[in-house]
Amino acid sequence: MSEFDWEGFEQDFWKNAGRRKTWDQIIPGELRNTVPVTLTREVIRRFAEGIGDPNPLYTDETYAKTTPFGGIVAPPSIHIMLMFACTAEDDWMRSPGTINASQSWFYNEPARPGDTIRMVGKCLDRYIKKGRLYAIHENVFYNQRGEVVCSGRGWTIRPE
Repeated sequence: MSEFDWEGFEQDFWKNAGRRKTWDQIIPGELRNTVPVTLTREVIRRFAEGIGDPNPLYTDETYAKTTPFGGIVAPPSIHIMLMFACTAEDDWMRSPGTINASQSWFYNEPARPGDTIRMVGKCLDRYIKKGRLYAIHENVFYNQRGEVVCSGRGWTIRPE
């Protein structure tokens, strides 16, 4: 487990691209290698700023305490950043050239500062349609209490 390090977060998705599994090597049902990360107020603030969402629920503790949430929460879409933070640089979902064809997400519990988030992810299926390589994947994010923060399924067009 590690605290999320925004400054050390690798943003060059071409880095180590040669180490990633190709479409032929992705095995449906095989769990992806993940590591839990702990969210901080700073990460939540920077993520909210990065996506251009000024909602004080993400940054202002005084305001957030007056809401039904009772304190600061992360924007729901933080799971996208967490997917990359919880996986290794050689994870197949990081492959350059991957196209997000579709996705569906369900949000259950808000992520909060101090939460340790772990992701369980796997490929559900892969197929070829009209000459394109597809992978269907599922990710479930849990907090330290074992509560599902969010879960989702995505369809990606994979590079060769």
